[in-house]
Amino acid sequence: MREHYRSEAFTEADLAAEPMGQFDHWFREVATGGLHEPNAMILSTATSGGRPSSRTVLLKKFDAQGFVFFTNYASRKAAEIESNPYVSLLFPWHQVARQVIVTGTAARIGRDETAAYFRTRPHGSQLGAWASAQSSVIASREELLARYDELAARYPQTERVPVPPDWGGYRIVPETVEFWQGHANRLHDRLRYVAEDGGAWRVERLCP
Repeated sequence: MREHYRSEAFTEADLAAEPMGQFDHWFREVATGGLHEPNAMILSTATSGGRPSSRTVLLKKFDAQGFVFFTNYASRKAAEIESNPYVSLLFPWHQVARQVIVTGTAARIGRDETAAYFRTRPHGSQLGAWASAQSSVIASREELLARYDELAARYPQTERVPVPPDWGGYRIVPETVEFWQGHANRLHDRLRYVAEDGGAWRVERLCP
């Protein structure tokens, strides 16, 4: 169960001036290369007491300010973010022997930005956001489906579905972003951007 990586060296000379530019470059490469769901990322949060939890979520937007995903604000992940905003992201692009590891802080985005994204979701996904009280205990799948059916009757395809008040986005503002490229003999390249005062970034190489 050991993979022998075959890839080209990844050096400081290959890097963009800032991490979001480098992420854009790598993301475009894996997205156009046929990688399945390259926007799937593992989000790790922790309670105020330091107890961690992780789950896979989908990146829906990234820009110079950071990485955006959407969730129910009553979910476990949201509750942990509200009490402890320090989070981690991992993009596990195994097929190309690459990872991107992000640490930073998460904060809610504006309601206008949330609404703009919500309008782009398929009708069924909009209803699903209303039907599921994410992370809460439910008696059965039948109960969940009954909620969905009730909403589908209330909001047919021709009706505009309002944005749920307890649903929206978070933006993760990075403090460190590590780009990991696998190589043979465990001599991997690990280049990490570290935020400094004034908006500058320092790049450091880590031992594999």
